[in-house]
Amino acid sequence: MSLAPPHDLWVFGYGSLMWRPDFAYVERRPALLRGWRRRLCVYSHVYRGTAERPGLVLGLDRGGACRGVAFRVEAALAEATVRYLRERELVTAVYLERVVPLTLDDGRRVSAVTYLADRAHGQYAGAMPREALLTLVRQGLGRSGPNAEYVLNTHDHLCELGIVDAELEWLADQLRAA
Repeated sequence: MSLAPPHDLWVFGYGSLMWRPDFAYVERRPALLRGWRRRLCVYSHVYRGTAERPGLVLGLDRGGACRGVAFRVEAALAEATVRYLRERELVTAVYLERVVPLTLDDGRRVSAVTYLADRAHGQYAGAMPREALLTLVRQGLGRSGPNAEYVLNTHDHLCELGIVDAELEWLADQLRAA
């Protein structure tokens, strides 16, 4: 991706980037992405699991729409931010970096960098029954901690934003009941 200054960069977060961006930004807005949905569809072999005992993390998968958070990064930090995001998100190449059209909560339309699940990658898990999701989330433990922590943090942040995700809601209820 080539970024030509002096343009600010928008980044779309739909999972842990919403609650732990770890980059400097000057604006944070709720946003809507059409044509893609949030789904626990990526086997985590690094951050929330291992190859032997994978966890599950979110990816953007085809279909529907996804509410998340857009971050505006000032132009001077755009290249460094993209480098950081590539180091964080492309560790095992299960995500595809893309620029997508978003609608911000104030009606503005912007183009943002985000990371889509690569359906051709071996870590793409696709859709699965809720009980299978729960089993993988409960077993996942990786470099960034327990998979359950990731699911609960994401669910709680979505709730703060007023976003309902039925699958994460069910998983959070099961994890908290255990």
